[in-house]
Amino acid sequence: MAIFKYPFWILYRIYFYILVTLPILLLLPALLIVISREKWYPQFFKIARFWAKFILIGMGFSYKIKTKQKPKTGESYMFIANHTSMTDIMLMLASVKNPFVFVGKKELANIPLFGFVYKRTCILVDRSSAKSRQAVFLRAQRRLKQGLSICIFPEGGVPDEEIILDDFKDGAFRLAINHQIPIVPMTFYDNKKRFSYTFFSGGPGRMRVKIHEFLDTKDLKIEDTKSLNKKAREIIYKELSKSLKK
Repeated sequence: MAIFKYPFWILYRIYFYILVTLPILLLLPALLIVISREKWYPQFFKIARFWAKFILIGMGFSYKIKTKQKPKTGESYMFIANHTSMTDIMLMLASVKNPFVFVGKKELANIPLFGFVYKRTCILVDRSSAKSRQAVFLRAQRRLKQGLSICIFPEGGVPDEEIILDDFKDGAFRLAINHQIPIVPMTFYDNKKRFSYTFFSGGPGRMRVKIHEFLDTKDLKIEDTKSLNKKAREIIYKELSKSLKK
């Protein structure tokens, strides 16, 4: 019977890209205005959240957010989560109201239309370049001074399907310590099942999110980066492992 699912999976993937593209086309005049100046980023963020919710609902995903600690309006944070799906970006935007800027790989800027907006609103990094990684810190610093938050998927990419949670890179934690902002660990339980990078897989259903208690960076030093990294990863790893046993 699995053979009958293949046409559905093909159409489902095509439908996803239509949902990604359609709002961008319809809202392009407004997007061109709000991305023209950095100070208008909060307005862009509102449009981005609408775009994200439009895609999630359109794909048949119902999302539920469980919050252990709620981010405060007007404060900056470092949001992190496990990375398993193209829908992680949308779910992060739908889950967090505080305007934040993604730090993401530069390759996504090559995607037609989406990439045009992406490279003008996100902090792009070439992980193979030390100069690029250094530039991330400078751009993040400017954004934080504007009262925004930062979002990084610290695995640095999408791991193989069988890996529950890959090792975390240090960048997010070094940034958080440098700027003395709290780390907000988040667990995405179902994205791999709902819409992984395996083409012939996925389908409508629920997406659960848990916003964990924040990790304070006050009085921490750069020497504490590794221990903070380990602590954050352990929180998410335990939650994912627990959900797999149910």
